[in-house]
Amino acid sequence: MTIVGVVPARMASTRFPGKPLAKILGIPMVGHVFLRSKMSETLDDVYVATCDSAIAEYVKSIGGKAVMTSASHERCTDRIAEAVEKIEAMTGSRVEIVVNIQGDEPMVFPEMIDESVAPMLVDDSVVATNLMAPVRTRREWHDPNEVKVVVDREDYALYFSREPIPSEKKGGVQVPMLKQVCIIAFRRDFLFVFNRLEPTPLEKAESVDMLRAMEHGYRVKMVPTTSVTYSVDTPEDLRSVQERMEDDRLVARYSGAVK
Repeated sequence: MTIVGVVPARMASTRFPGKPLAKILGIPMVGHVFLRSKMSETLDDVYVATCDSAIAEYVKSIGGKAVMTSASHERCTDRIAEAVEKIEAMTGSRVEIVVNIQGDEPMVFPEMIDESVAPMLVDDSVVATNLMAPVRTRREWHDPNEVKVVVDREDYALYFSREPIPSEKKGGVQVPMLKQVCIIAFRRDFLFVFNRLEPTPLEKAESVDMLRAMEHGYRVKMVPTTSVTYSVDTPEDLRSVQERMEDDRLVARYSGAVK
């Protein structure tokens, strides 16, 4: 079984243009994501999918693999699907599981990737997984950039929202408050099925891709993680993450070899 990680990255960003190459501790953000993902024990390989030659050239300069994709993609899953087809053509090997590793998560830990894939290795019926973690603060709880999730007794997603769920006014504080985390794994065939699905009302209302799968009757397995990470959406986030990464346990393993 071939399992690959794909990091979608592009220079265009409404809030933070050029974000993938913004430096954290002297290393471009996409470099942190790629190098940390390569430490996963589950992945056979990691690729950066991009429409920008500057990103591709940097990734290659640190010994990575970049796949050039169309600049017209609006969703990262479309970019990843194109990358998978090109990876299969280059390697002559069929990809069975693809892990979407967000390019704005420089603190990603390799064990998070392993956790996301684990349910697929023991249950063929699982077609997509997302990581989830406890909401740690009231600020996160009310932050629309943090996607909240509620799950059933088997940890399948019941609903995703950018609003606080379940309702605090109706006793929701007695229920574990959970959020979606940056790692999403797909079985290869389901990724292509997903991209062909008609966009759905809840997906549009919440701006959460996984709701499309659920509205079409597919189940999304949520996987708990204890890893704590912070994404970069703005220059302010970049400064905050850099401070947090100064004592990061993984940076020393690659910081001396790249820049």
